Amino acid sequence: MKKEILYLLLFTLTTTLFAQNYDETKAGSYVLPELLKAQNGKEIVSAEDWDRIRRPEILKLFEDNVYGQVPKDFDKIEFKVLEQNYKALNGKATYKQVAVDVIRNKKVITVQVHLFIPNKIKKPVPVFLTINHRGLDTMQASPENEFWPAEEIVNSGYAIAGFDVKDVAPDHKTDYVNQILTKLYPEQTLQPNGMRALGAWGWGVSRIIDYFETDKDIDASKVIVVGHSRGGKAALWCGAQDRRVAIAVSNESGNSGAKISRRNFGETVEVITRNFPHWFVPGYAAFANNEGNLPVDQHMLLALMAPRAVYVASAADDSWADPKGQYLALVAAQPVFSLFGLKTSLPANMPPNNEQVIQLPLGFHNRDGIHNMNLFDWKQFVKFADEYFKNNNKK
Repeated sequence: MKKEILYLLLFTLTTTLFAQNYDETKAGSYVLPELLKAQNGKEIVSAEDWDRIRRPEILKLFEDNVYGQVPKDFDKIEFKVLEQNYKALNGKATYKQVAVDVIRNKKVITVQVHLFIPNKIKKPVPVFLTINHRGLDTMQASPENEFWPAEEIVNSGYAIAGFDVKDVAPDHKTDYVNQILTKLYPEQTLQPNGMRALGAWGWGVSRIIDYFETDKDIDASKVIVVGHSRGGKAALWCGAQDRRVAIAVSNESGNSGAKISRRNFGETVEVITRNFPHWFVPGYAAFANNEGNLPVDQHMLLALMAPRAVYVASAADDSWADPKGQYLALVAAQPVFSLFGLKTSLPANMPPNNEQVIQLPLGFHNRDGIHNMNLFDWKQFVKFADEYFKNNNKK
């Protein structure tokens, strides 16, 4: 509880120091970059055109201008079960702590995975994988922990896993290089579009999925990556990169996550690049107070998930993250999903608070409350995953 209060105080202080526009009448108008027109002017009219032409272009634009590339090569990967308890959560689950060792050029980093698997469900099971930037304390399996409600998720028939982002890149302006970027990919720090912290966290997700593919208790075709706030940004970028992600869940990811950058409301590119430069490539700061010249916007990031599923969640009192701007980005991403025969029809206006909207493979809710992730959010994630996997005959 003390840690949650501290996060709220820090968030309030930040929003006070860097006051932005919260007046809807001053949000302004904007023109989004076209999703379905290639850089050579070709109209994208099919899923094949999207996958072959436009999708690679958009990925490259995000790599070069926002998040940086994500290297795929390494020499070896090894998995080691460090701890196993078959009677966790009062016998409801099996708990595993797994070390994922990744070796490149004779250097190694270790990602520690904490995993609860339901005991009474026919295996293999789908899994929620959380990108956790709040420390190991927030992955304690207790009824009071709504941020990572392991027992609730296990009761719903899903496994739940998580890792601390510091294992791959500490969330620090200078120390972020101390793991993966110093040990495995030092050349990335010298490249203008080299990997930075958000990309590194997503890289960690991909290595954990490598492990899931070896665990007979986990259905690696049903990985749901969940991120809150900065973790939500990383979840979306990871889902764009790694097509093994079945569902990307963005919880209050805000600016440079699900929120439209060109919309003048809440946090801006200027503020986020000034306060968190280590999340992005250096060149992203050139678009501070200049969002109109960005060659991409965040509806394009959501569209990169097509035809897989993406869920966007927000909170009514989290004006900094601009709930409406996040919803509008999801609406604007729909034409790409239509190319795959997925005829979504999200309402033009954001739904009322606490009302979930599901238009498979897209979903959204905006709950009452502040910037956090709680049990209400998780129940919506489970409901959406249930619907998605049922619809796809996967669960």
